[in-house]
Amino acid sequence: MLRTYKFRLYPKPEQQERIDFTLERCRLLYNRLLDERIHAYRTEAKTLSYYEQKKTLPARKKAIPPLKEIYSQVLQHVVERVDKAYKAFYRRVQNGEKSGFPRFKEKNRYRSFTYPQSGFAVEGNI
Repeated sequence: MLRTYKFRLYPKPEQQERIDFTLERCRLLYNRLLDERIHAYRTEAKTLSYYEQKKTLPARKKAIPPLKEIYSQVLQHVVERVDKAYKAFYRRVQNGEKSGFPRFKEKNRYRSFTYPQSGFAVEGNI
């Protein structure tokens, strides 16, 4: 059985700035990865796999310095989100349902990121 905990956070201004920074970089990465998948689908009639895109993360971190400040597992989860959205797109295509490409995310449409591994603590009142 999996267990999920949700906590309401009350970050200090500098912490909120860091959260916003991470959300924005994750959103930009999501949109870039999605654009690459759509481009590959339209031009070459092929799809990029989760692993193909995940392998590009180290090079992206070198090319885009702000990505170095974000934990690698958070970025890997962004790739996972794109993959999940694209699999849902393919499922709709195969079932003959109305299928549009997954949407690009605007600032107000990308509101979460995931730390898939423990090893952090919440200090103060919860």
